[in-house]
Amino acid sequence: MGRRREGRERPARVAFATGRREGILKLHGYFRSAAAYRVRIALNLKGVAAEHISQHLRRGEQRDPSYLALNPQGLVPTLVLDDGRALTQSLAIIEWLDETHPEPPLLPADPFARARVRAVALALAADTHPLQNLRVLQRLREMLPGEKAATAWAASVNAEGLTACEAMVAAEPGPFCFGPAPTLADICLVPQLGNARRFGVDVSPFRRLLEAEAAAKALPAFAEAEPERQSDAE
Repeated sequence: MGRRREGRERPARVAFATGRREGILKLHGYFRSAAAYRVRIALNLKGVAAEHISQHLRRGEQRDPSYLALNPQGLVPTLVLDDGRALTQSLAIIEWLDETHPEPPLLPADPFARARVRAVALALAADTHPLQNLRVLQRLREMLPGEKAATAWAASVNAEGLTACEAMVAAEPGPFCFGPAPTLADICLVPQLGNARRFGVDVSPFRRLLEAEAAAKALPAFAEAEPERQSDAE
């Protein structure tokens, strides 16, 4: 077993939404990871404090044996509970948070509406983000030397995913993706729009998505979770 490398840490903050402090959770992430960004937003919306531990993806810290013992996939995020149990996969973590901390709800009560929100979340988190994540782009760079092809691929998959999501929420009431309060869809949207811009996508045609993003970013829960505001930001 290799030496544990927990990276740079920042102190757990008191949850600003409720002020409560329960057992302190540990969130292993990386400032630029869209998946970790989603979980940071959800924690903030729920007012749940967490100690943030950086796993530097570009340095390969996520492949350290001690981290693989927590997350066999070698991905971020991983949420370690106060009893030592670990949860992986951002959407699974967020749904656990929603079930254990029901207020404010991140999914509607109506089954059909819940499915609609999940559909947009999955279109972003399962069908768009994985096609342009660090592992995929590294492999593309190995197959097609140079940065141009990898960047073009990432821009293309982001544009396709956002185009579909724009149509999926076009008729929904705002200002968020599905009405007057943020849901799981908004939690997935904001990080993905950030990725799209990073790869040079013109997001101006996605007017409905930009409306939802603006409403979300006006909330402290989203603002506090932004990559550039994290202690491991570069």
